[in-house]
Amino acid sequence: MEILHNNRCSKSRCALEFLSEKGVKPTIVDYLSNPLTEEEITVLLTKLGIKASELVRTSEEIYKSKFKGKKMTQKTWIKAMAKYPQLIERPIVIDGDKAIIARPAESLEAFLNGNQTIE
Repeated sequence: MEILHNNRCSKSRCALEFLSEKGVKPTIVDYLSNPLTEEEITVLLTKLGIKASELVRTSEEIYKSKFKGKKMTQKTWIKAMAKYPQLIERPIVIDGDKAIIARPAESLEAFLNGNQTIE
């Protein structure tokens, strides 16, 4: 199991703490220091089952200054996230061929039990 983690993000720290409490020791990936490639983002989107635009953090200053209001394709969003990794939602927990944006951290409970959907 892996977690795409930003230690400065409280949601990311909460997810990591939640996993630790459940006895899970994921590989921590500092995706800001080691940005994902376009190919890795494409694979991640498949694991998440979402569109690229759904992975974008619209609260980020880089989004507001460079991308807000622009028409972007799947491919251009992927390129943007590879260039500006801070655009990627966090935290993301990856387990094999599935992944979840772990917000809130409690959403991980169902994910760990094999059911990604929280109702």
